[in-house]
Parts: sequence; C-alpha cells; structure tokens
Amino acid sequence: MPILLEEDLNIDLPKMHTVRQIFPKEELEDIEAAICCEIKKEFIKSTIKPGNKVAVAVGSRGIKNLKEIVKLTVDKIKEMGAHPYIVSAMGSHGGGTEKGQREILYGYGITEEYMQVPVITKTDVVHLGKTKKGIDVYFDKIAYEADVVVPINRIKLHTDFVADIQSGLCKMLVIGLGNHTGCSAIHEEEFDCFGEIIKEAASIIMKKANIGFGVGIVENAYDRTSIIEFIPAKELISREIQLVRIAKENMPKLMIPEIDILIVEEIGKNISGAGYDPNILGKSYILKEFVLEVPKINKMILLDLSEESHGNGIGMGIFDIITKKVFEQLDFESIYANGVAIKCIDDCKIPLIAKNQDEAIKIAIKVLRGADKDNLKIVKIKNTLELEYIQVSDSLLEYVKNDTRLELH
Repeated sequence: MPILLEEDLNIDLPKMHTVRQIFPKEELEDIEAAICCEIKKEFIKSTIKPGNKVAVAVGSRGIKNLKEIVKLTVDKIKEMGAHPYIVSAMGSHGGGTEKGQREILYGYGITEEYMQVPVITKTDVVHLGKTKKGIDVYFDKIAYEADVVVPINRIKLHTDFVADIQSGLCKMLVIGLGNHTGCSAIHEEEFDCFGEIIKEAASIIMKKANIGFGVGIVENAYDRTSIIEFIPAKELISREIQLVRIAKENMPKLMIPEIDILIVEEIGKNISGAGYDPNILGKSYILKEFVLEVPKINKMILLDLSEESHGNGIGMGIFDIITKKVFEQLDFESIYANGVAIKCIDDCKIPLIAKNQDEAIKIAIKVLRGADKDNLKIVKIKNTLELEYIQVSDSLLEYVKNDTRLELH
C-alpha cells in the first residue's frame, strides 16, 4: 500500500455537502400501458404469426425497468400464439462465455423462472457476409434460426464514438448478437468510422436474418424510462437516428465545471459499456469528441465495482487511484476478454491502489499540482448514471448557491 508522510496523513479533509442537480423530468408513468399500446401497432400483426419461434434479445446494460419491459414483451408475444425465448446479446461481455452471460442476465432478473420462457446464452455464430471494407459480419446462431428476432435495448450516446447512430438496437444486432466473435471482428474498424460500419453491418443482418422489430428504450436524466417504442425492422436505422438525438437531449451531466478531485463510488457494465460514461466525465482513451458540456477534472478516485458487473472492472484504467476493495473484486478474464475484443487495453490498466477512501483522497491531494489545497474542489458521485444527488466540498458552496440548476440539501 502507498506510504504517506505523517503530515499527509493528518490532513483535515473538507466537509462534504449533498447537492441536487435539477434536470428536465419527462417520464413514462405506466410501462405496461405503453407496451400494450405498442404491441397493437399494425405491422406487429403481420410480423408475428401463431407458432412462430421468436428470439427476444437482451443485453448486459442495467436498463431501468428492464425486467418488466422484457417480461411484458414476452407475454404479449405469447398472447399472439407465438413461442418466444430469450437470447443473450452482449458481445464479449460476461467473458464472452455462456456461463458468464447467463449470470449477467440472471443478475437482472431475466431468469427462466420469472420469464416463463427459455433463456439461452449460447455463443455460436453464423457468418452473414462482409462489409465493403471486408469486415466479417457474424450473428448469433440461435437467433438466426428463429422465425422472428426482437432486440430490446436502450438508445443513447456511445462511450467510444460520435455519429448519427450510436448505442442502441442496431449496435445490439451487430455487436451484441455477434457474440464474442462478431464483436471482435467489427472492432477491426476505426472508431472514427464506427457509426457507418454499424449501419452497414445492421443492414446486412436485416437482409439475411429474420429481424421483426426492435424495442427501443430512451431514459431521462434521472435514469428513468421516458420512451418505449416498437420499431419495425425497415425503419430501425432511420428511427434510431432520431431517437439518438432525443436521448442526447435527455442525458444528465455533472454541473460543476472545475473539479480538483472527483470521487466515483462505482463503475460497472450495467452502468455503461466503458464502466463509466465518458460523455459525462470528459475522460476517455478512445472518444475524441465530447458532444455534451463536460467538467475539467484533475484527479479521479474509484471506490467500488457494481455488483451487476460481476468483477468486470473495465474502465478503471482512466482513474488515477482505486481502493483495495476494487482490486480484490477484479475478474481479469472478463476484463481482458472485453478489452481485447474492443481493442482498448488501456481501459484494463490498474491504477494506484489505496487502502480506502480516506487514504485515496489524501494521496490525490498529495499529487495535485497547481491546486489551492486550502480550498479544494472535491465532488463525489454514485456513478455516471445516477447524477441527481452529488456531494461537494465547502469551496463549491458559493458556486452551488449561484446556479439555479443546483439545490443544496
């Protein structure tokens, strides 16, 4: 463990205060009513026929109301006389293994017992073709054999690239349902061109596989469901482009513009593909352009991994200091499988390890350059998904007082 001087150990840390960040709050009040309405769309009747085998694809993200949305969708498909089953659609996550991906789904409550349908996490793929640049496009074998495929995913800004189409249903078709093999193949492309490669590969998949419709979810800045939409395959790309714009307007942000030390309670695959969202923190080894207003942060501390991440600490490499608690949870096979598949092993790096939060903060203070150490700007957040309530140090109270979007609690 790091050793500090006696004078460093005796530093008085500033008092922290709870602050509420105020965002627009459009929220879907009744999930069941929304899905009942969507399933009545005319194209659904011609898409799902009695007796059809329907593969409902579910990924690794911790989406609000995911269990309820999946269950209701499955039940509605059953009512139409079809036979739904759930397939994992998470690329290299869960170590890219059947067991690892099943654990992730079960962690979200996506179990056979609750869903009353089979949950299949096999990772065999079929080869569907190549892009114009010669990149192979793969697709989950079990889903390919279905009469209808229905991906369910949240639509939002991506953590690694900026384009008109980002994280959502098309990416799930290409990377999620590509399993470890397809994920690795698509990541041969440079991130500067990733939006176009996703659209091209998704188009190939929709010509070769029986994609029926997608269930698109958009969340508000409070991590609550604001839109659920059933989108026909032929409109998947065009409508997702529109929903990405809506998702961008609903993204939360960290409203403190300058931070000496940011303390993050947890990262995890349920929170973001990168463990944390670079669009919130303005820190990334891959993302070159931040389309949202981001703070200027000097040092970052990580305290824990989310339980749902199952030891996948990818993203920790962007932090300066982690705690011993983080290190002891790391599942290196899962982390490395993910990092190698996306060709970003910087995200797998292990930062300096501190005993606990107190020591981590004192180390961060010690190594700060150019900061007013008598008036440190320290901010603590739970994660990059839940940003309604944050904590700030004494020196930031005046800023909070003068910003109408911030409220001292």
